Amino acid sequence: MQFAFTEEQELLRREARTVLANGGWGRDELADLGLLDRAVLFEEAGRANRGEEFFDSAAPEDEQLAALALEAVGIAAKALELGIEHAKTREQFGRPIGVYQAVAHPLADTYVETELARSLAYWAAWSVSECEDEASIAVAAAKAYAGDVAVSACERSIQVHGGIGFTWEHVLHHYYKRALWIQAYRGYPREQRAKIAAWLLDREA
Repeated sequence: MQFAFTEEQELLRREARTVLANGGWGRDELADLGLLDRAVLFEEAGRANRGEEFFDSAAPEDEQLAALALEAVGIAAKALELGIEHAKTREQFGRPIGVYQAVAHPLADTYVETELARSLAYWAAWSVSECEDEASIAVAAAKAYAGDVAVSACERSIQVHGGIGFTWEHVLHHYYKRALWIQAYRGYPREQRAKIAAWLLDREA
């Protein structure tokens, strides 16, 4: 596999982060973009809590699952961002709560997991875009892992926020519900992993 972001895609990411957060753009406006360019937007739509607007249920299954894996990465990244921000500003015993290991370590775990999920999700998108033989396996791996990571990221961020994180007033519950939906869509991660295991065993037979 040979894949790296182009300068144009990085510029698109930065623009999308601002535009989507402010309610701009819609799925129809981006229909002419290639899958790898849309992949950047799927991630940023997840970060902006607008993934549902950009999800195309009429797309081929592999493309759907790759898009959801990317959205899940955006959700995890946003949950992490919210958790870090709160850990830096909320104080207990005269110190920011982020200095305590019980708060910092779960956030560090989320960062590592989100970066791995991002790599898998873009591998899946690239594989689908290039019609690779292993595209369905890449998609299964990305969707299974990224869905779990998004759910865990939201749960950890809610815990970091304490009481406010459990309320309807806080935005985290929107991300959490969407992450749970992604995790379940077209089969929970155990089903995706069973598909990968069957493929691996078949290769060794």
